[in-house]
Amino acid sequence: MDNNCNTLDSAFHALADPTRRAVIQQLGKGSATVSELAAPFDMALPSFMKHIGVLESSGLIESRKIGRVRTCEIKAKRLADVEKWFDEQRKIWERRYENLDSLLNELNGDKNEY
Repeated sequence: MDNNCNTLDSAFHALADPTRRAVIQQLGKGSATVSELAAPFDMALPSFMKHIGVLESSGLIESRKIGRVRTCEIKAKRLADVEKWFDEQRKIWERRYENLDSLLNELNGDKNEY
């Protein structure tokens, strides 16, 4: 398995959880402290930190600690990799639908000739 596949696997694993998706969505607005990110969720801080750990290990976010405050920010490069994969898949499916449309038009044209 190549590195890009492992990268996508870890990113999709991280994004599979609604709490982590919400964190990514919040960080899309700008950097935030762990306390700010955890506030909307009804869970203990150690549990929330596990989510932060998964996001960090997937490369989707990074955090830095200054004093007692840990601030997180999104890593746009990793999200761009995920977006690129979706774009490639979308293009594949668009071509398949175009081929299907062509086939259906061809079959309908044949029926009209009889």
